[in-house]
Amino acid sequence: MTILTNRLALVPAGVDDFLALRVSEDALAQRLGVALDPDWLGFPDARSAVAGGAEHLSANPGDEGWWTHWFVHCGENRLIGMGGFKGAPDAEGVAEIGYTISSHWRGQGLATEAARGMISFAFADPRMREVRAHTLPEHNASTAILQRVGMTFAGEVEDPEDGPVWRWTLPRP
Repeated sequence: MTILTNRLALVPAGVDDFLALRVSEDALAQRLGVALDPDWLGFPDARSAVAGGAEHLSANPGDEGWWTHWFVHCGENRLIGMGGFKGAPDAEGVAEIGYTISSHWRGQGLATEAARGMISFAFADPRMREVRAHTLPEHNASTAILQRVGMTFAGEVEDPEDGPVWRWTLPRP
C-alpha cells in the first residue's frame, strides 16, 4: 500500500522494481512512471542497501510493504529518495525505519514528512508496539528529524552492520 503524505507518495518497492534497478536507475524510473532526481539515492551506500531487495522480498513475502519505499514528490512526479522499514514488526512489536532524500530536496521538511508517514503506517498495524530508528552517534539532520517526529534518544547500541549507533524510539501512542 502506498503511503500518502501532503507532498509525497511512499511507494512500496516490489521484486520487479529491484530487478529494474539492477538494469539501471532509468529503468526503475520508467517502471514507476516518474522523472528521476539525479541524486535520489541520497548517500553513497544507498545503492548497496537496496542491492539484495529482490532476494529479500522473494524469501520474505511477509515483508511486502515493510521494506523499501520509493519517495515520489507528488507535485513534480519525481523520485527524490527512498526509505522504509527493515522488515515487518518483530515478535516484540518493533519495526525500524530509515530514509534518505536527495540533497536537492533537503531542508524542506520532506524527510520529516516521510518519517511521519511511515510512523502512521506502522501504528495502523495492531502488532506494532514501538518504532525505532538508528543514526550515526552524533547530532545531525537525521537526529533532528527524529526528534521532530516525537522519537526520543534511547542510548548507544552496537549494530552488527554499522557498529556504534544511536537508538531512537517512539512507543505506540
